[in-house]
Amino acid sequence: MSQKNPTPNLPRAFRSAPKTGVLFVMAEAERLGFLRQRDQWANLGQGAPETGNLPGAHARLQNVAIGLEDHEYAPVAGLRPLREAVAQLYNERYRSGKRSQYTYENVAICAGGRLALTRLFSVVGHTNVGHFLPDYTAYEELFSTFGTFIPIPILAEPGAGYAFTVGQLEREILGRGLSAILLSNPCNPTGNVIRDDELAGWVRTAREQDCTLIFDEFYSHYIYDGPESSISACEHVQDVNRDPVVVIDGLTKNWRYPGLRVSWTVGPKEIIDAVTSAGSYLDGGCSRPMQKAALELVSLDIANREAKAIQTAFGAKREVMAAGLSELGIAVDGLPAGGFYCWGDVSGLGPECNTGSSFLNAALASKTIVVPGGFFDINPGKRRQGRACRFGNFVRFSFGPPMQEVQMGLAQLGAALAESSRS
Repeated sequence: MSQKNPTPNLPRAFRSAPKTGVLFVMAEAERLGFLRQRDQWANLGQGAPETGNLPGAHARLQNVAIGLEDHEYAPVAGLRPLREAVAQLYNERYRSGKRSQYTYENVAICAGGRLALTRLFSVVGHTNVGHFLPDYTAYEELFSTFGTFIPIPILAEPGAGYAFTVGQLEREILGRGLSAILLSNPCNPTGNVIRDDELAGWVRTAREQDCTLIFDEFYSHYIYDGPESSISACEHVQDVNRDPVVVIDGLTKNWRYPGLRVSWTVGPKEIIDAVTSAGSYLDGGCSRPMQKAALELVSLDIANREAKAIQTAFGAKREVMAAGLSELGIAVDGLPAGGFYCWGDVSGLGPECNTGSSFLNAALASKTIVVPGGFFDINPGKRRQGRACRFGNFVRFSFGPPMQEVQMGLAQLGAALAESSRS
């Protein structure tokens, strides 16, 4: 799916950039009055968590100090104290007792996750890069931007709960000649989580097959039904400078500070050097005041408190969302194991609402925002034109907003579906 109308009168030297995923549905909602009537709308399409205080979490940051030195550029790789703090957090959380430890040289700071991915993929060479279907919508344009590598889709089967075994991973790497694979873990949109022995097997396979695994871990605090406060592939790395494992995370989701735009890349030193060089011409580095503000948040105590608070608050919303969708006749294959989305199959609804696009239209008419599943059928370069969308009957429902808004959205969707069945 993409925006309906390309930008008119665009000069010949430029191409229009499609509005995909959240950007598209938000533009449609704004056209219908979302910004003017915000209190009447339920945004179940948002890709950001609620940002207010949660019981048990560290108090919300409310002020950012700016000293005279903060008017200067920050180093492109990030302020060293913040890089050291991120490395220490990963060592304390995931690498206690391991001989190989991360240092500041294994960390690069960036202004947000998408920019971190842009830096990383700008230095990927002429090779095959695997990506899963479905996965995060922004990967599509990211894969289409540089043209130096070939994106190879890997289909995760709904019938298998979107699980993907270590054996399947090895066959994909060998059979398709993959040198790198990008995936979100927990997965946006399905909520599938690769963890424990399975995650260890993925890292082992990457090491044995020399295939770089790039884990988008922005939802790694949003894991349910387990004892862990968070997960990361970094726990299973043997040598931090030799194992081909890169993780990207930041304050956006796991600390619930999307507005600060602070992220980090953790991986082998040579890869960090490469993305830093890319940052010197792509973006110039992250804001110095925002990095200094982030420094007080990146500690083991605050991170663990935030994770536990998230799991309690969002776990309750997860159950409300899944139960509410089921009552509406929308099929959700169990509770999502991670993230803050329910991936719902609407094919069992009436003909007016049984596709992602038609469901979106009905939802918008009821002042509720959702994201059609077709946006997650990543198709870089539109190489699969003319083929049916794999997820045309799916919709992503976010329980990122506060509980009251989640409940309002479910009620409004119920009214919309009842109205469509009468017409």
